[in-house]
Amino acid sequence: MSLIFVLNGPNLNLLGKRQPEIYGRETLADVERDCRALAEELGHAIRFHQSNREYELIDWIHEARDAAAGIVINPAAFTHTSVAILDALNAFEGPVIEVHISNVHKRESFRHHSYVSLRADGVIAGLGTEGYRLALRRLASLIGPGA
Repeated sequence: MSLIFVLNGPNLNLLGKRQPEIYGRETLADVERDCRALAEELGHAIRFHQSNREYELIDWIHEARDAAAGIVINPAAFTHTSVAILDALNAFEGPVIEVHISNVHKRESFRHHSYVSLRADGVIAGLGTEGYRLALRRLASLIGPGA
């Protein structure tokens, strides 16, 4: 059973409460529950984290180097600003899938650029919280069973 890290950036702790017209009404706890159930079904385990602090996301990416077969990351606002997260992801050898709940390309122009995309093996945007489940399915196909 491989371990997959699911990492979430700033303000995602407010999912379901903050701008539900953009991000929906599901909470991050709902997303975690669904991800855990799917990971188990796929024969994998997940470690699910959220932080409003850039350094914590970087520390988890560093931890994933030795512990995880892949990473699903929704870097939220750090997507557009964090070279440090990009550098950390570049030091991770497994596959990385970037997820965005909203379609960032239909939003403000500053959201159109992603540092994380320079490293990501795939990007899912605009599919709501279902994007997390799609990302887990893709990672499972990339890392294989029990890798």
